[in-house]
Amino acid sequence: MSSTLLEGTRASHEEVERLERLIVKDLQNEPSSNKDRLFQSHRVRNMIDQITTTTHKLVEIYEDRDNARKDEIAALGGQTATGTNVFSAFYDRLKEIREYHRRHPAARVVDATDEYEQLLKEEPQIEFSGEELELAKSMAQKTHASCMFFSGLPTECDVQEAFGRYLDMHELFNDYINSKFGEPIEYTSYLDIFSQPHKIPPKLRSTRQYREYLEKLLEYLIYFFQRTEPLQDLDRIFSKVITEFEEQWANGSVPGWENKGEENGHVPLQHTVIDLDYYSSVEELMEVGPEKLKEVRAEFVADSSV
Repeated sequence: MSSTLLEGTRASHEEVERLERLIVKDLQNEPSSNKDRLFQSHRVRNMIDQITTTTHKLVEIYEDRDNARKDEIAALGGQTATGTNVFSAFYDRLKEIREYHRRHPAARVVDATDEYEQLLKEEPQIEFSGEELELAKSMAQKTHASCMFFSGLPTECDVQEAFGRYLDMHELFNDYINSKFGEPIEYTSYLDIFSQPHKIPPKLRSTRQYREYLEKLLEYLIYFFQRTEPLQDLDRIFSKVITEFEEQWANGSVPGWENKGEENGHVPLQHTVIDLDYYSSVEELMEVGPEKLKEVRAEFVADSSV
């Protein structure tokens, strides 16, 4: 029964402690298969989320912005506006308890231990909640990617992925072989080269089609990682990756872009390319930006005067 704020506070602390013990107990069991490992990770992730939510509620209670906790503690001490009346406070509390049981005559004591133990037997559905999807979108945006691909993603681990054992790259493979920057190769060969974008010629890497393909690839990999490694800290991982990339770019050592990080990180003029085939309107072309268009125009003028 948590009919009072203080009782609710006590119950919330108990819930956090039970979940912490349950996480430890779950992690002490070694999964026998990849599927079991995935279920375990998501169970633990769900319990961590529950702890986080309950802890936020406890913080709000202790902040006591409406003085509800302070008033309840004062009432337990028999303090009233006119002074202290211990017996009045006692009988008021007794009346509240009797009223609770009158309204809930079928209330019974439930063994919370059994209820929490059931969490260890769950096979969680592996999917994106709204919060996880927003996190995935945020991660993509931090690496300068759009989130257009998420609307077409399945909500569970795809059959092709075999509970996180394999990447399902078929849609991206079709995009690659049907693009101007790709080539007609087998799916197995694509799996060997998709992580080597530096092998794409610089001119083709500057096209809109390639940029959209790369964004789509990045978003899928983030999506896959979040479902298969729910206990990993993506913020920390991306922070490290971005820092390392910026250092390599400044040193001109990024594969495929060697010595391109000079002049404040700008690509030299001879690599300024805009593929007009991928722009269906003037408005889309203007999204490139006036400075970029000026650079392209200057390059064309220089080439024509040679």
